[in-house]
Amino acid sequence: MLNKQQFFLLSGLGAIALVLAITTIVLFNGNRSAQNEFTTRAQYIQQSLQLEPVYQGLIRSLAELSANRNDAQLRDLLAAQGITFTAKQP
Repeated sequence: MLNKQQFFLLSGLGAIALVLAITTIVLFNGNRSAQNEFTTRAQYIQQSLQLEPVYQGLIRSLAELSANRNDAQLRDLLAAQGITFTAKQP
């Protein structure tokens, strides 16, 4: 049979163990969420790298078209996206 002191000591240790178990569960779920977000971002970056040559060709074509036709609207559209170019004079 336990005396009062032993009962309170064991009850306190049990409560601490319960709090630590709950903390572990919360941290595990937080880690899983962070891993899912990281995986999603890594997948986006990988897909973006695969499309980069297509984007470069598209931008190059638009810049050449703008330069050849002296199209101010197209040049402004490219400039709004941070794309600048200079046309070579023949």
